[in-house]
Amino acid sequence: MTQEPEAPPPPDTGATPSGSPVPPTPRTPPPAAPSAPPGAVPSAPPTPAAEGPRPPGGPTTALRPGRARAVLLLAAFLCAACGLVYELALVALGSYLIGDSVTQASVVLSVMVFAMGVGSLLAKRFTSRAAAAFAVVELLLGLVGGLSVAALYACFVWLDAYRPALVACAFVVGTLIGAEMPLIMALLERLRQQALCRTVADVFAADYVGGLIGGLAFPFLLLPVLGQLAGAIVVGGVNALAGAVVVLWLFRADLGRRPRALLWSGLLATLAVLAVSWSLTGHFEAAARRALYPGAVLHAERSEYQQVTLVASAPPGGPADSGGTPASPSGVVLLLDGTPVLDSADERRLHEAMVHPALAGPRSRVLILGGGDGMALREVLRYPDVTEVTLVEVDPAVTRLAATHPALTALNRHAYDDPRVEVVHADAFGWLRDRARGGGAGGGADAPGYDVALCDLPPPSVDDAAKLYTVEFYGMLGSVLAPDGRIAVRTGALDASAAAGRADLWRITATLEATGLHTTPYRPPAPATAPTPDGTPPDGGTPQGRPADPGIVLAGREPPPLRLPADAPPLRHLDASLPRGGGELGASRPAALPPPATLPHPEGDPHWDG
Repeated sequence: MTQEPEAPPPPDTGATPSGSPVPPTPRTPPPAAPSAPPGAVPSAPPTPAAEGPRPPGGPTTALRPGRARAVLLLAAFLCAACGLVYELALVALGSYLIGDSVTQASVVLSVMVFAMGVGSLLAKRFTSRAAAAFAVVELLLGLVGGLSVAALYACFVWLDAYRPALVACAFVVGTLIGAEMPLIMALLERLRQQALCRTVADVFAADYVGGLIGGLAFPFLLLPVLGQLAGAIVVGGVNALAGAVVVLWLFRADLGRRPRALLWSGLLATLAVLAVSWSLTGHFEAAARRALYPGAVLHAERSEYQQVTLVASAPPGGPADSGGTPASPSGVVLLLDGTPVLDSADERRLHEAMVHPALAGPRSRVLILGGGDGMALREVLRYPDVTEVTLVEVDPAVTRLAATHPALTALNRHAYDDPRVEVVHADAFGWLRDRARGGGAGGGADAPGYDVALCDLPPPSVDDAAKLYTVEFYGMLGSVLAPDGRIAVRTGALDASAAAGRADLWRITATLEATGLHTTPYRPPAPATAPTPDGTPPDGGTPQGRPADPGIVLAGREPPPLRLPADAPPLRHLDASLPRGGGELGASRPAALPPPATLPHPEGDPHWDG
């Protein structure tokens, strides 16, 4: 049986299975747009979704959006660098003038961070006029930040209102810095729409890199080359140019004729004020020095480490001491970063008291740490059996001044010309560390130890000097001493009101004893003669109102007696009985000494266990 081929399916005729046609599905017409009222202007067709929303007003710049964005981020980078310089300048100035850099940094940074938050909130009101607002902020920041150091210095010198002025200045500068970022982000959003996270990332990257450059430029470029006052003024000019010029160039089409004229006038006025201020910095500093120091300024320089100033303090004509040392041609005061470290009217009494008791014993090799003025060196060299003196001073400017200035060479008897003296310009801590490891100048395991070490260093209240009063420092110092070597350390002020100075004395005593040494704390003798009615002692001693005397701690591997050498040269303020209103402080030793100072705990390690 033959199978017939299957017939193809019938064409689709739109019929139902019963054969009746299927009615077509009616199409729903789109809803008609509502009729506009008579006289209304027809609305524009909607923007296609692919174009995305446009920023209000549209980007109208002198460059294409991509390049304009790069220029704006460069401005953000420069402004961030300038902002960090302002912060560092305020911290550094406070440390120089007041000391206690930890407190100064804490006050400045905390106030500025808080003010930056305030500035960010205030900037929200001006994001609709971001270009003009950003230019105004940068002009104000360049002016206020550029003149901040000079203004604070003036408050310190003439108004005695440094602390409130510092807080006010930090708040104003911080507020202006805080307003920068919201305005920059608003300008970037105008140039090109993108995800908010991308805009934030771009701005933060420019800000952080700018902070890095500003933080490195301040200590390594601005301070050494320009100094604090001129450096801040130059940075203020850069800040004003970076902000205002970018706005006046990129967004000039968005500004009306009058705003453009006002911004140009503000920029020129700001630069003019900063330029005039920069040209007058030398006169300003000289006037401030005259206000601070009644005597003539004999020498002033900014070294790599500090401000070194020598001023006259007394009229010529002082008697020579009994040892034959000629009197200084005039009284002088040596100041480092504004802190007096030497007063010719009183230095001999203090240096005699520190040096000669320590030299009562073997003294062939002597080490002086600090003492760049040469006064302790002068006293050491009065002993002919001293064969070698090593003086370690960090700042070459101090030793150079002491070796060349007539007022100081008259006081130190040209001590630096003595062939027994070797001067090492190094940080005392680093130099001792190299010696303890067997390296450095004169180092090595076979090098003979020093018979005497004199620590004529800045007081421990100076932050940079805190490490020079620690267990680690005295441990290294002990390693370079001869077996019967002795150490003399000058401490803080000891008058009854100077609780911090007395605390320094006993903390240093505890720190020396923590290294296995025995100690004898004492104080210098009082001035030999009572002051005359005008407050000036007739023997050239210290006038009334002088700073309190420091304490001195004598230390050795055996309990060191407080006595003078049998062959001591003629001394002006000491005799065989040694104390004349001074002497040992053993009777006032507290029952429990404070904990010793260590590098991690310069105020005393509460967990010290030896």
